[in-house]
Amino acid sequence: MKKIHALVLPFPAQGHVIPLMKLSNQLSEHGFKITFVNTEYNHEKVVASLPKESNSKENNIHLVSIPDGREPGANRTDFAKVFDSILSSMPRYLEVLIREINESSDDRITCVIADEHMGWAVRVAKKMKIPVAGFWTAAAGLRTVHLHLEQMIETKILNSDVSLAGLPTKQQMIHLSPEMPAMNTDHFAWNCTGDSIVQQSMFRYISSNARDIKDADWYLINSVYKVEKSTYPLNTNLLPVGPLLAAEQTQLRGNFLAEDSTCLSWLDQQPAQSVIYLAFGSTTIFDKHQFHELALGLELTGQPFLWVVRPSLIDKQNDACPDGFQARVANKSRIVGWAPQQKVLAHPSIACFVTHCGWNSTMEGVAMGVPFLCRAYFCDQFLNQSYICDVWKVGLQLNKIDGGIISKEEFISKVKALLIDKMIRARALEFKEISKKSVSEGGSSRINLSNFIESVKSKWQN
Repeated sequence: MKKIHALVLPFPAQGHVIPLMKLSNQLSEHGFKITFVNTEYNHEKVVASLPKESNSKENNIHLVSIPDGREPGANRTDFAKVFDSILSSMPRYLEVLIREINESSDDRITCVIADEHMGWAVRVAKKMKIPVAGFWTAAAGLRTVHLHLEQMIETKILNSDVSLAGLPTKQQMIHLSPEMPAMNTDHFAWNCTGDSIVQQSMFRYISSNARDIKDADWYLINSVYKVEKSTYPLNTNLLPVGPLLAAEQTQLRGNFLAEDSTCLSWLDQQPAQSVIYLAFGSTTIFDKHQFHELALGLELTGQPFLWVVRPSLIDKQNDACPDGFQARVANKSRIVGWAPQQKVLAHPSIACFVTHCGWNSTMEGVAMGVPFLCRAYFCDQFLNQSYICDVWKVGLQLNKIDGGIISKEEFISKVKALLIDKMIRARALEFKEISKKSVSEGGSSRINLSNFIESVKSKWQN
């Protein structure tokens, strides 16, 4: 019997590739054949970082790529050009890829699973008469924002003038639902990066995808209903299927950097609940001053720590560490370029998680029952930080001083407060149990995923 063949398309960023790869692993375990489509630029990174034990053939996952429309050496942090290039070029390349697969194989594409940040793929799938699912990689609260763009323009929260499209009419705190955290309009995703040209380009891209995704047949999200329940009344058509954990050695990860698993043996040597784990995702950048403050704060806590310092974390990396820092902390620290984060967070030696509050990190920390210390950087991270600190109360926020810097004194103070707060740890363990139940037999997320699989099979057979 032929397998259901799903084409999976993430937005070209690490925080989007990883959850869609986790979903692909889950579907593969249910007998799906997966064609996983990265941009050529990111495909090279993913392939280069694969651990030796990974076997995509055993997983029924085939990694392929299409161009993003940019020149090979082009700057892919120039977001305005990236968004425009994606919209103008990638739909054509995706259609060509699907036609080539369908003409050369008996296993025709059964369905398309598209990152909702690639909502234009819905048009391609519908044109080719292929059922399509949207997959939301961030918090449901952020999706609520994207689905209410037109209303926010009508109510003059956002500018209606074309030349100011997407920019707030003023800085204010708003509630899209009485039960959601208040949101600062300056923290809307498109207002957190670049100049006004980049911001408006990002707003146009988000608006276009939000319109296209409405025609999808299914809507999946990497979340747990009971963990983010205050948002769901505004998103009743979503199927929460998270947390999508994929920690088995044989599963593909989708990382852009190779994991340094030697840190796990180092963790084995540390006392229970003693290690501070710091990881700030794939896009956060610190200047030298901020990096030094964090480093000195870590040293002065006296706690052992594991710090993920990827190559691009520090702006102008020469002499990034304070003088003598590495020698002084050598006996109680480990610094790696990229870590197997789920396994790290699940390790009994971890005391707390210092994070940028990206949604993948948020869901992984919640699922592992680890208290958070939060330093949001941009986009949806401010909303996630609000959930962690104000709604769920499983972490504390690091506050900035003048110049936007988190001082070593603030860091030390919050670490000490977090480590002695028994209520935060108790709530973190409570959310761990909720998450565990949701993906276990009979849990809401397990049921939602099963319902999606059965629905795809039904459409395929008919």
